[in-house]
Amino acid sequence: MSTAAERAAQLDLVGRLKSAFPEIPDAPYPDLMDHGRIVALTKPVHDVGGEPDAPMRYVNKDYEYWEHMTYVMCEVLAWRGIWLSEERRRIGNVDVGRAVYQGFPYYGRWLLSVARVLIEKHHIGLTELTERMIEVRDRYADGLAGRQLRAEPKGAGDGSQVPRNEHHIHAVGKGDPQVYAGQAGDPKFTVGDRVVVRDELPVLFYTRTPEYCRGAEGEIAVVAYESPAAEDETWARSDAKPEWFYVVQFNQADLWDDYTGSPTDTLRTEIPEHWLRGA
Repeated sequence: MSTAAERAAQLDLVGRLKSAFPEIPDAPYPDLMDHGRIVALTKPVHDVGGEPDAPMRYVNKDYEYWEHMTYVMCEVLAWRGIWLSEERRRIGNVDVGRAVYQGFPYYGRWLLSVARVLIEKHHIGLTELTERMIEVRDRYADGLAGRQLRAEPKGAGDGSQVPRNEHHIHAVGKGDPQVYAGQAGDPKFTVGDRVVVRDELPVLFYTRTPEYCRGAEGEIAVVAYESPAAEDETWARSDAKPEWFYVVQFNQADLWDDYTGSPTDTLRTEIPEHWLRGA
């Protein structure tokens, strides 16, 4: 049971985490918006490369037990055809809002995506899930104390009627992206070609092409593999046409304003073909 003061403190915390643009009012009239604000507001929260931030100190920290178990659970869901890895990345890393993305532990977002996809695909009801969470919490009220978690399911269902993604079926025994080999045609670029990352493409909902390299010129370092673009694979589009992915090398001084490192410093990142044009 919570007190009025405790509820007020929680709402105050929520208010402090709310994103705000103080130079314009909430729900502004269209004439108050410009192109830059629209792009900023529609930017997926996971695309953080190049954004200013405080320095982070590297800590060689072991994963906690629940983090290991979360990773295993997500892999099993993929192996059983419940979701694609890109689908999990979108749900866990994008469709959560900036405050959750920045505020949750990394595997906390994975756990959130597990719950959400199982509910949305009708594998479990939200009422059942929340009641089970309380049940498990009470079972380990004194902590694990060295014990292993026990599943203790209430019953075993019939998995033969569970809808599974097509990717699960055709990738078995082949792997991903090997399953798409030979489907994209001839690659448009070869090693050594100069390319520019397109910056006119609207970025909505999800992307794996970092903002910091969009509009920059680089060089094809590796013709990597064939696969559907992340923007299509993340919604499990079985009809999405595979395309070539490339490892593109950039000069760091071309990516970062006022770069102070060596002029020979380079960065490599992986980009799908439709994001590139010849320089």
